[in-house]
This record gives sequence, C-alpha cells and structure tokens, in this order.
Amino acid sequence: MEVISLFHSAVYTGLLICAFVLDGPQPYTFILGLTHGIIWIGMSITSIIAVHYRVINLRLALAIALLGCIAPFFGSVEFLRQSRQRRLAAEAVPS
Repeated sequence: MEVISLFHSAVYTGLLICAFVLDGPQPYTFILGLTHGIIWIGMSITSIIAVHYRVINLRLALAIALLGCIAPFFGSVEFLRQSRQRRLAAEAVPS
C-alpha cells in the first residue's frame, strides 16, 4: 500500500501540473484525473479492509480515505512517518 500511495501522489502531482501549469491539455488531464480517482477509491476500500484486519491503524486509514481525495500526499506522508517510527522502535529494542 505504501508504494501505491507514493505512486498515487506522483499521479496527483502530474494532474496538478497538467491542469494548472500546462492549462489542462486533453486527454492527459482526463487520464491523470481518472487514474487519481480510481486509485483513491481502491486505496480507500483497501484501507478499510486493512484496518479491519489490523494491518494499518485508523489514523493512516483516515489519512488515505478522507484526505486522499483532496491530496494523496497526506496518506503518503503518514505511511513514511509510521515506517520511520517502526524502524526507530525496532532499533531501540535490544537484541
């Protein structure tokens, strides 16, 4: 999910550039917008299932599902933040 979230952020960045900087060239803006919507729907459904099975926590699922439609960067940042926290916690545990 983390890789897909980062890819989603890249697609959304492309959409923003296409829509605002390049003045909305078609069909690129449409394709990027459709891709963003489909990925967001898939990530939202997957995050709901992942919370149910305790794969991810509720905070991450909310960042993906609620904030992901506006800007998927929230989910990507939350994935990276939680990955860093897990890595630091693993390093802190003495072997």
